[in-house]
Amino acid sequence: MVEETRTPEPRQTDDTGEVIHHSVYSVANLITVLRLLLVPFFFAALISESPRSDTIALVLYAVAASTDWVDGQIARRTHTVTQVGKVIDPLVDRLLLASGVIGLYLIGRLPLWIPLVLILRDVYLLYGSYVLERHGRILPVVYIGKVTTAVLLFGFTLLIAGWPTVGDSMVGLWFVYAGIALSLATAVVYTAKAREALEKVRQAE
Repeated sequence: MVEETRTPEPRQTDDTGEVIHHSVYSVANLITVLRLLLVPFFFAALISESPRSDTIALVLYAVAASTDWVDGQIARRTHTVTQVGKVIDPLVDRLLLASGVIGLYLIGRLPLWIPLVLILRDVYLLYGSYVLERHGRILPVVYIGKVTTAVLLFGFTLLIAGWPTVGDSMVGLWFVYAGIALSLATAVVYTAKAREALEKVRQAE
């Protein structure tokens, strides 16, 4: 009797060679979901007029921002990168940034043009992601994108805390300006990579 041999199914990998799993359940995904749940509580605390609202908002935002790095490290070090995680993690980052920039504008710590620029950039990138997904492509997060998110989150955290200040301006605002410049550069990088990916799709057709 001849034993039947099965050819192992090909494993999906990203551009870094990391194996992509299709399971939803992982520690990293759980942390990402917890970050998502913190967003509405943070936003409500930030725009609240209660005496301790800034402190509560600062703690919630700092926890949510810091765990952005944690879940990615856990996923890579435990080799549990999932397709779901690669999709929802950037979305949670954008929600966290959007809630921070809108909330800070509503309480008068940011000018209107800053949330407009960041929100329009995110709408542009989300539309680009939608177009790519229709062709079965998902771009990995680029390094400058990670730096942009970290700089903006740090700047927003300082603005929520209301310190430190130099002269009449808060240092957090300087980080936000730097994050704006980086975010526009990130949009250019993603646009170039998206065009390259779509060109490969056309050539394969």
